[in-house]
Amino acid sequence: MADLSVNIGKLQMKNPVMTASGTFGYGEEFADFIDITRIGGIIVKGTTLHKREGNPYPRMAETPSGMLNAVGLQNKGVKYFSDHIYPRIKDIQTHMIVNVSGSAIEDYVKTAEIINELDKIPAIELNISCPNVKQGGMAFGVTTKGVSEVVQAVRSAYKKTLIVKLSPNVTDIAEMARAAEANGADSVSLINTLLGMAIDAERRRPILSTVTGGMSGAAVKPIALRMVWQVAKAVNIPVIGLGGIMNWKDAVEFMLAGASAVQIGTANFIDPAITIKVMDGINDYLERHGCKSVSEIIGALEV
Repeated sequence: MADLSVNIGKLQMKNPVMTASGTFGYGEEFADFIDITRIGGIIVKGTTLHKREGNPYPRMAETPSGMLNAVGLQNKGVKYFSDHIYPRIKDIQTHMIVNVSGSAIEDYVKTAEIINELDKIPAIELNISCPNVKQGGMAFGVTTKGVSEVVQAVRSAYKKTLIVKLSPNVTDIAEMARAAEANGADSVSLINTLLGMAIDAERRRPILSTVTGGMSGAAVKPIALRMVWQVAKAVNIPVIGLGGIMNWKDAVEFMLAGASAVQIGTANFIDPAITIKVMDGINDYLERHGCKSVSEIIGALEV
């Protein structure tokens, strides 16, 4: 086998394949299908300071080559996570990473502080696509000021690897990535879902209860790939690519564009073993191309 190991900040991963938050539960749910310890990192579902019920149903809709979701970060809060879920997952032999969400900077900071005390959680992924309730609901991640403020505040409270998940619903993604880097991010992951909607023509009503939702799946890949390429050229920290990765070839394309690692999301709903297939596919690609290490293809796109 080729050397598949990669580093994301201080995080040393056995391979570059990770799972995207909200698509893989807490990892345990997939243990009947695959050996989850083979995955480079598992990013568990979004965790907030307080319990959230999520949005009313319906909150998922299938779209051509993708899906829309408006789950609304349903979870039982970080205290429940640390007391009940962490003890169950802390000894899984891969990197267990928590996706942190919030509606105010103080929420992010308090949640990060609690997770900082959990020895077996080596990193968090900061979801800055959340609406800032103190500024009229505009997402933190759509202005450089918002990105800077939330990343800086969390960086001061959180001492381990900090990954910042960028929103694609912006004019200049590279500008947002540079703001995250300047304020202490160890890595950026992108893209989060694109804002979309679906309509039931017969009923003349939106399909989702929230009207709009986050679009993911194969249809978003060209946009995600372009953004990863732009960001990889703009920052000096590792980039984690995601958005429409459905097979090993997609993953390799993201790495050629500059991603040090990839996350698989929507494809988990179609094939629960896709992470392992992607990892094996990357290895086969490296062997066919005479590469001894996966690092040889990171950013190797010839333009």
